[in-house]
This record gives sequence, structure tokens and C-alpha cells, in this order.
Amino acid sequence: MTRVSILGGSGYGGGELLRLLLGHPHAEIGQVTSRRLAGKPIARAHPNLRGRTDLRFADPDDLDPCNLLFLALPHGAASERWDELEPLAERFVDLSADFRLDDAERYAAHYGPHPRPELLETFVYGLAEANRDAIRGAARVAAGGCNATVSILALLPLYEAGLVDPSRTVLDVKGGASEGGAEVDTGSHHPVRRGVVRPYRPTGHRHAAEIGQMLRRVVPEGSDVRVHMSVTAVELVRGAALLAHAFPTDVVTERDLWKVYRARYGGEPFVRLVAERSGPYRFPEPKLLAGTNYCDVGFEVDPEGGRIVVAAAIDNLMKGSAGQAVQAMNLMMGWDETAGLGFSGLHPC
Repeated sequence: MTRVSILGGSGYGGGELLRLLLGHPHAEIGQVTSRRLAGKPIARAHPNLRGRTDLRFADPDDLDPCNLLFLALPHGAASERWDELEPLAERFVDLSADFRLDDAERYAAHYGPHPRPELLETFVYGLAEANRDAIRGAARVAAGGCNATVSILALLPLYEAGLVDPSRTVLDVKGGASEGGAEVDTGSHHPVRRGVVRPYRPTGHRHAAEIGQMLRRVVPEGSDVRVHMSVTAVELVRGAALLAHAFPTDVVTERDLWKVYRARYGGEPFVRLVAERSGPYRFPEPKLLAGTNYCDVGFEVDPEGGRIVVAAAIDNLMKGSAGQAVQAMNLMMGWDETAGLGFSGLHPC
């Protein structure tokens, strides 16, 4: 068994990592840290894990070496503490935004100056469907952001096939409350959050930088890649639902799109194409994906407007965070990519 630990295990991402790793066939959990809950049972923060483990939270200052360390820390913490973290493990998977971008200037434009810009190119972007070969055998992986993940998976086949104008894609994401993490603020207070359809980032969302970074890799060099992204908070705990509006460079039919998407994703274990053309679930629905590592993708061609509309959905805490991180770990370690990720969701729920 491979010894894995979680630094920062009391948040939502850490809880999902725990849930997955407790059932993983090859990984053994060493330590799970929380400064606030050090010494307390894991179930204090994650009541769904009652009876599943006797583990207690460890103080992060008492973290022992392990084979692979998951970093589930707030943004900025891993990069600032890197010198003390590096000796603790042979491999790392970071769930924060610290190492997702490979360009220091682009990072600074969205997050401010990076404390360790020389480290950016040492991490591999962790979305397997877009970067599988680089993840295999990598020592450092940065899991992608949830809104970036659902957007990249929706658009990748179109951009790879050269079917759309890369300079004018519009992304409309609806996100659940857990995207904001476990820390409470005025925007997540129940009377404020209840019943909302609130645009909270109409422009300038940080995840747009990741999307552009990955799409630039699959279009001709020098192409003008621009993704125009808006994100709206909706009354949902888990889930990210995307409508992407892309504009074809030539006449395209839905039959053409099916060929492109089937060719790209036919062998992917965690991308499902939604083919129904009637009923309530004819387009991807995040409710059906809660707890799973799947991304569902569907599409429709606008016969009037010369527009391709791609719908996609994920569980933001799974395919958009912990599930993606475990999938990356499986690739890094040479295991079956689907190990520990077999849950197929619930219906009805």
C-alpha cells in the first residue's frame, strides 16, 4: 500500500479526499491535518464518515513523511510554505490555485504576484482528459479549478478539431454554494444565499486563465484564444453547470458534432455524452452527478444564429476537485485510472 496524507483535511475538498481514499484499493491514509481540530476525530468535520475510520486530525506541524501528499490548503498557503513541504513527500497533488498556471505574468494578473514563480513550471495541470501523458509519472500535479474543468471538457473537442472561432467563446457557469469552501462569509449566510440566482463574477473570473491556457495548447500557434466567462451563484450545494456558446467557422451539423465528441471522448472513463432528445434529463444535470467523478456533456446547434451551445455539468467537489486529484494520483502511481472512483451517483436524489 502507498502511504498518502492530506494537509488541510477539514474543508470540503479534504473531506471528499478522505471519503475516496478510505475506499481506495492501493492507498493507505497516513495523516490528515487540521490546526483547529488537531486531536479531534475525523467525523467532527465530516460526519458522513462516522464509523469509517478511527483517524484523528493531526497538527500540521507534526506531519510525517509519506509517499504522496495532497495539499488541500487555502489559496496561497502551499506556495508560501513550499520549502518546508517539499521534503515531506515524493509526490504532491495540490487542490488550490497556487500552481495551476504556468506563466508568472498571467498568474499575477489574476491572483497577484506569485511568491515562488520558479515553481510554476514544475507542476503539471491535473485534468487527465486534457493532460494525461504529462500526469503519468509526474511528481507534482495541480488539480484544475471546478469551473475551469467543466469548461475545458466542454470545449476541448471543438478547439482540437478547429471547428470554432477561438476568439469569441462565451461561457455561462452556474455554481453551487460549496464552490466557496467551508469558511463562512456574508455571501454564504443562509438568509442571503437562500433562493439566489446571483451573478457574482460577470467578468474577470480567475478560472478563465486556466481555460485559455489549456485551449491554447490545442490550436495553431499564435491563435487569438479568448474565453468570455460569467459565473452565477444558484441555490445548489454541489455542482457546476455550464452553457458554452461557441461560433463555428463553417457550417456544422449536430451529426458532425457527434462524430467529433465521440471520437474524442469515446474511450474516456469519466466523460459521458448525453444523447437523449426528450425528457427532463436531455441535457447534463449536476444533481445526477453528486458524489461522482463524471462530467456529462451535451450540445445543440442553433439553426438560426450560427452558434453551437455546449452544456456540461460536474460535481465541483469531485471532478472539479478531489475526484480529479485522485484520478491524477492513479495516473502518477501507474494504477488503474478509475481506482476508487467507481460511484455512479443516485437517482432520484
